[in-house]
Amino acid sequence: MFSIFKKKKVRRHLLLHINMPLQPMHRHSLEDHIENVMGQRKLGEVTGGGTALNEEKGCVESCDIEIDLFNPSDDRLRDLADMINQIGVAKGSALICQDTGEEISVGTLEGMALYLNGTELPDEVYPSSDINELIDRLLAAMDGLGALYSSWEGREWTVLYFYGESFEKMKESILPVVATYPLCAKSRIEQNA
Repeated sequence: MFSIFKKKKVRRHLLLHINMPLQPMHRHSLEDHIENVMGQRKLGEVTGGGTALNEEKGCVESCDIEIDLFNPSDDRLRDLADMINQIGVAKGSALICQDTGEEISVGTLEGMALYLNGTELPDEVYPSSDINELIDRLLAAMDGLGALYSSWEGREWTVLYFYGESFEKMKESILPVVATYPLCAKSRIEQNA
């Protein structure tokens, strides 16, 4: 029998909680990438997102992406989790089924945060240094071990957030740059995933 009504897609609402301090514009880029890959695989669509702020520190703490999984099944949920791991998010992230609260761990990347001191360096360092040149040098030193995913600029610190397979390898690769680039004086490196 012919019907003039479109068949409604069955959907399951999921929340992808991302253990990464992505600025909204960087989260949007990740949303777009996930949306494109999901569309190609006919898995579903991105329906929204948000950024969680740490009020005490005044910076981004994590972010969420809302996803509708089409024609949900355990296999399709596993496919979505695998797809997210292939795209790359930090360890400690999770897909949360909003109807049941079930959490599926996702994330394969480790995070490295480079904190650049914004108040205690000699006055001439800031105007004579170029953060973009520093980023280029750091990425060249990493040689594919990691990528810059986001940044944050506060009153006392500017933080660059890199993610890759190994925090230790990323850290080891950039130490020569950190030791010699003036803007990196009094900096610190921390693992954040």
